[in-house]
Amino acid sequence: MDTLLLSLPIIQAEPIAPPTPARPRKPDWLRVKLPVGPDYAAVRKLVDEHKLHTICESGNCPNMGECWGAGTATFMILGNVCTRSCSFCAVATGRPSELDLDEPRRVAEAIALMKVKHAVITSVNRDELKDRGASVWRDTVVFTKQLSPETTIETLIPDVKANWAALDTMISGGQEVISHNMETVGSLYRLVRPQGKYDRSLEQIRRTKLAGHRTKSGIMLGLGEKADELYQAMDDLVANGLDILTLGQYLQPTKRHLEVAEFIHPETFALYKEEGLKRGLKYVESGPLVRSSYHAERHVNVPI
Repeated sequence: MDTLLLSLPIIQAEPIAPPTPARPRKPDWLRVKLPVGPDYAAVRKLVDEHKLHTICESGNCPNMGECWGAGTATFMILGNVCTRSCSFCAVATGRPSELDLDEPRRVAEAIALMKVKHAVITSVNRDELKDRGASVWRDTVVFTKQLSPETTIETLIPDVKANWAALDTMISGGQEVISHNMETVGSLYRLVRPQGKYDRSLEQIRRTKLAGHRTKSGIMLGLGEKADELYQAMDDLVANGLDILTLGQYLQPTKRHLEVAEFIHPETFALYKEEGLKRGLKYVESGPLVRSSYHAERHVNVPI
């Protein structure tokens, strides 16, 4: 019996793989209503008829129902294909094929038809254009002011890759607020914005402030940043002349994008708002569903 047992083949057991960490479950405070209602439908029809792009759709904004239901929208100019491949953004990446020089007129006409009191205008990155699309930026603001002189405007401009002449053109149209989003803290730039540079974005904000404008930026939370890293980013922004900061929860747009590292509690967002104001920011919009253009109409009253 002993000989028989010793002659049996030894079977190596397969190693047990460690369990895959469960993805954090989306908390109740991130639930939003589906976009419905006659006001939303009216904006939807206008956007379609005028062949306009909105970051509300391309960026899967959770506030689209609320904002469009109130008859407002954030317009995205220079097409809907971006030359950057940021790991958080749902906007399509590639080589843009369109440059519509008539777009400024159409956007201005749509804003006038919608009777928008405060318009937010943003764009994809157009790194292949020598002027980064700056002339279209300026003309959009100028035409909007001509057709709707009472409308206030915020422009959320992309990284110009240190083309400061392009920046000067972009900010010369007469808009009330000029925004450029940092998106994340310095340590996460290679992961989140591989074609961006933390110091370069700070320099873009600094130059905008030196030109005498009201400055604004936004940071997403829940990507793995630490509180002290966020506080350092706040200090850096204040040192470079930032007036307004928005803080919101990062939400993964598709499975191909960065996963959420953490869902930040609303109480923590409130704490961050207090900390930002203590550190010298003039206005902080902070909450799980806050996005760059959320309550943007309030920001035009922030003193320069």
